[in-house]
Amino acid sequence: MTDDLVQFLNTCLDEEQRAAEDALRRTTVTRRMIRGQWVEDTVKTPEWRRSAWSPSRVLAEVDAKRRIVDLHQESLESGYSTDFCRECDFGGVSQSYYPCATLRLLALPYADHSDYRDEWRP
Repeated sequence: MTDDLVQFLNTCLDEEQRAAEDALRRTTVTRRMIRGQWVEDTVKTPEWRRSAWSPSRVLAEVDAKRRIVDLHQESLESGYSTDFCRECDFGGVSQSYYPCATLRLLALPYADHSDYRDEWRP
């Protein structure tokens, strides 16, 4: 289950990254003079005009989420799984089971995705 959740998250983030990079390739920047000053205008592609976030913002968010996923790995002891999150299990005190709430919460926005599993709900 744990590897499946991380793989699912990475697949969703890959899709978002591809869409944002594609939109950036189709985004144009023009310069025009307004009241004696040059101003840059960004013309977004139609599908991103309806979005609250720019492609650059989406790419930054994807990068941040990937870093969070990388932090929250399953803890290993002598090469064996401990069933705890390496980041959330503070020296064995909190005993945050893996996949931890952080990974489950990162996956929650994709709950309507056909590959999302109810067992991943926080």
